[in-house]
Amino acid sequence: MLNLNFHPSGQHFLQIPGPSPVPDRLLRALSYPTIDHRGPEFGALGRQVLGGIKAIFKTNSPVVIYGSSGTGAWEAALVNTLNAGDTVLMYETGHFATLWKEMAESLGLKPEFIGLSSYESWRHGVQAEMIAERLRADKAHDIKAVCVVHNETSTGVTSDIVAVRRAIDSVNHPALLFVDTISSLASADYRHDEWGVDVTVSGSQKGLMLPPGIGFNAISDRALAAHKKATLPRSYWDWTPILKANETGYWPYTPNTNLLYALSEALDMIAGEGLDNVFARHKRLGEACRVAVQAWGFEIQCLDPKVYSPVLTGVVMPEGVDADHVRKVIYQKFNLSLGAGLGKAKGKMFRIGHLGNCNELTLMAALSGCEMGLRIAGVPVNAKGARAAMDHLESSASQFGLSL
Repeated sequence: MLNLNFHPSGQHFLQIPGPSPVPDRLLRALSYPTIDHRGPEFGALGRQVLGGIKAIFKTNSPVVIYGSSGTGAWEAALVNTLNAGDTVLMYETGHFATLWKEMAESLGLKPEFIGLSSYESWRHGVQAEMIAERLRADKAHDIKAVCVVHNETSTGVTSDIVAVRRAIDSVNHPALLFVDTISSLASADYRHDEWGVDVTVSGSQKGLMLPPGIGFNAISDRALAAHKKATLPRSYWDWTPILKANETGYWPYTPNTNLLYALSEALDMIAGEGLDNVFARHKRLGEACRVAVQAWGFEIQCLDPKVYSPVLTGVVMPEGVDADHVRKVIYQKFNLSLGAGLGKAKGKMFRIGHLGNCNELTLMAALSGCEMGLRIAGVPVNAKGARAAMDHLESSASQFGLSL
């Protein structure tokens, strides 16, 4: 039940792995007067964001912008390119890969879910050789698409998409490649064109720093060709009328005008910092967070250092400790929200987000709150994690062109 008497002083620290905190600049943009979505001012705004978002995906291809969550963008990728009964190869990396698979089933597709045994899949990235092996056996090319999650938000694992593309190409398989970047776009390096992705799915509420409410599909020429033959039912999600209207900066229905104002501001903020600098900042904060977790004496959910996420860190609790109880204590004592363990990881771990509008001090606030909360909750912890993270941030500053 909602506690209506919980009125802590000071700022609330939203350190879940999305939605991420919305900068004041974007909140102000959301408050602009709503304009005529058929008028000339809106057409200029539409052309601006439709062009600007391509730089974030690193693509020259069209990017469709929906008024939706990332879940809607998942559905759009599937219904615009596939037919009922098509086999889709999907790789289990965590809770969100599982939900995408369940959606495919509900749409009348036949997903094959592969991965490591049981819970181990949730502690590693995509094993590209398993995809190559399965596609090699598909002599009739029944598999029409391969779907993977770039950054699995439920676990803190960032998979190697280049390796997945190479695996598909190594066996000369024509399957389309779909990639979920809902939590990695504008936080971790991603290259739609260079990496040969056919549909990239994303959302507004993570690295782009907006509230939830915008979904994206970046679309390759191969995906557009498949779209012309796809027969799954679609109306709102249909690429054809959207792309036609987008040619002049408009949509075939009423778009979310004020979120597009905020998107324009977000694109300006990212361009001002420089996209590569944004990636470097996330990488550095992720490193500092993991240094703290290891100094506390806990396991990181991701077991492979090569695919540690720059977006979030999963913190595994010792046997017998309920991670949700720890999160509750930290929230009540310090007004700090952390991500819950989801699905197979429920109660086993919590997630610290370090993405979007974040810096050294926001991370240190989160780590300090975690360290104090763990001790209050009675969890055996080495009380030097926050100090270790500070040392890392100080020592790594010059490496990232900073002066601390």
